[in-house]
Amino acid sequence: MKLTPPALAPVAAKHPVNDTHHGITRTDNYAWLRDKDWREVMRDPQVLDEEIRTYLEAENAYTEETLKPVAALRETLFAEMKGRIKEDDSSVPSPDGPYAYFSRYEEGAQHPIFCRSGAKGDEVLLDCNREAEGQAYFHIGDVDHAPTHALLAWSADLKGSEYFTIKVRNLATGKDLADEVPDTAGGIAWDKAGKSFFYVRVDEEHRPLKVYRHVIGTPVAEDALIYEETDTGFYVGVGLTSSGNYVLIETHDHQTSEIRLIPADKPETAPKLVAAREEGIEYDIEDDASRGRFLILTNVDGAEDFKLVEAPHDAPGRENWRDVVAHRPGTLILAQVAYRDHHARMERREGLTRIVIRRLSDGAEHEISFDEEAYDLGLSAGYEYDTTLTRFTYNSMTTPRETYDYDMETRERTFRKRQEVPSGHEPSDYVTQRVFATANDGAKVPVSLLYHKDTKLDGSAPCLLYGYGSYGISIPPSFSVTALSLVTRGFVYAIAHIRGGKDKGYGWYKAGKLMTKRNTFTDFIAAGEYLAAEKFTSRGEIVAQGGSAGGMLMGAVANMAPDLFKGIIAEVPFVDVMATMLDASLPLTPPEWNEWGNPLMSEEAYRYMASYSPYDNVSAQAYPHIFALGGLTDPRVTYWEPAKWVAKLRALRTDDKLTLLHINMEAGHGGASGRFDRLKEVARVFAFALAVSERA
Repeated sequence: MKLTPPALAPVAAKHPVNDTHHGITRTDNYAWLRDKDWREVMRDPQVLDEEIRTYLEAENAYTEETLKPVAALRETLFAEMKGRIKEDDSSVPSPDGPYAYFSRYEEGAQHPIFCRSGAKGDEVLLDCNREAEGQAYFHIGDVDHAPTHALLAWSADLKGSEYFTIKVRNLATGKDLADEVPDTAGGIAWDKAGKSFFYVRVDEEHRPLKVYRHVIGTPVAEDALIYEETDTGFYVGVGLTSSGNYVLIETHDHQTSEIRLIPADKPETAPKLVAAREEGIEYDIEDDASRGRFLILTNVDGAEDFKLVEAPHDAPGRENWRDVVAHRPGTLILAQVAYRDHHARMERREGLTRIVIRRLSDGAEHEISFDEEAYDLGLSAGYEYDTTLTRFTYNSMTTPRETYDYDMETRERTFRKRQEVPSGHEPSDYVTQRVFATANDGAKVPVSLLYHKDTKLDGSAPCLLYGYGSYGISIPPSFSVTALSLVTRGFVYAIAHIRGGKDKGYGWYKAGKLMTKRNTFTDFIAAGEYLAAEKFTSRGEIVAQGGSAGGMLMGAVANMAPDLFKGIIAEVPFVDVMATMLDASLPLTPPEWNEWGNPLMSEEAYRYMASYSPYDNVSAQAYPHIFALGGLTDPRVTYWEPAKWVAKLRALRTDDKLTLLHINMEAGHGGASGRFDRLKEVARVFAFALAVSERA
């Protein structure tokens, strides 16, 4: 099915703006698309400049008109995806003393319902559907019951701008108290008595830099400032050790961290620093209460893939850190959870994850691992500390998620739940593979594949190739109810585990950031070339997809290898890299310099960034079909990035392929907030992929 756009596409006016750094001048014709009052727009989208609104709405209308021929396909895709979701699903209850807490959905409902079961049966604590009534956007943040089980603190964002308001519910009456804390980052950490909680307030620049403590029943204006971070390049968060004994104030950027502790039973105590920040040193902390020590996961002393150390409660400083699990190059320790008598850690080696259980009394270890070629494993800490049970989830690209309870002492696995696919799913109908593409410098890039067993691997199949490759984030080869709609229509679905993620260890991340960032893009291109060479698909038959920093990847590969791709789907794409990294007033710019470089201070960083910044490298050449999507209130990747990119692409490209933009005028970085509304967004981009691949 051919998509034919209206005769006249929106044309953005050009208002050149120049900036000069290091003696180099850039000209930006579309800088005017950034509202001068963008901070206010984040809080109230109605104040958006009318000229900008008119342009964005014209783009949205143009896109919808172009996609009209696939309207029925979009509905079909949505119905398929929805049919694979158990609408009245519920989570496995997680015990905590006299109750077990869980969430569930009702048939037809968009949002979760938080519940608990106890001696008196099940009770609803928070129905997010009721809270979302009358709201164009509703996103639940943290939902955290007090240790006493009497109160529930919960946070929600009503604009998509990630300003969360915290409320407190009396669980005996089901009513919210007068306590209401606006403009927070969403996270909540209760004290042990359930009389106060800690939270992070977000400032006017949307930076989470201040920790406050709110005492239940007191005015928010009287909340005590507990900690203030003075370096705008750092983020601040709050949490608790698994024991519940310590409140954590965690300060970090993308490569350095620092933690302060407050005894949860003495919340008025001043925070105690564990170890002062050192550039490039990261650590997180758990409490081994029975042995009077902390267990610290860190990369100190050159432990690039991290190691586990211990330090006494009364002297946790770095000078007292002693190895418990030594560094093993190539085995990346991802996370840890401590229980009274056991310790669980997640590790990744050669892209595959395993869970290792350690008995704390004698250090005896065993692992939980699986035999599939590509899979995703998750570890759930639960609420209870004095237990031998932990919980993990397992799934693969062909196997729906399974949940198990695991006795760390007896090694007994108890199956608790399998993700139900109501419309039916037969894993044997699908094939999953893990292959390796060779990058320009010889590095082996893992690629996870999913395709139907009847798909011919003779080069005739279209392919959707997904990638991210930043911040050390790995994209797991997990079960996807949405990807099946492409695979059943003859697509090969592929995930490229490119540098910039930690798929092959911390070194894999380092090799795709800062002055090696271009490896991320060339790895992705190498993955596409490999899939074509091996007849999984063909050159020019690949639709690439990525979002956020993965959207930057999309913009870069569209510039670097346009003939490799049939189409590009760029969701909330970080494409205006130069302008964003040169503007220290934007919410995320200072913390991002450790990931991309600081072009304000370094000419070398400026020139390197300018060599790949997608917006700055759009040129007069033929491009694939391009579909960019953004959110008006997105504080992470601002709406004007995809808007400017599309305007420039349309002005310069030399072919007549599609250039489409959709800005969600009522959402932010995560897109639509309801589970079904989100599926409609997926159906839209998949219909685009099928249409340009002539499979609609």
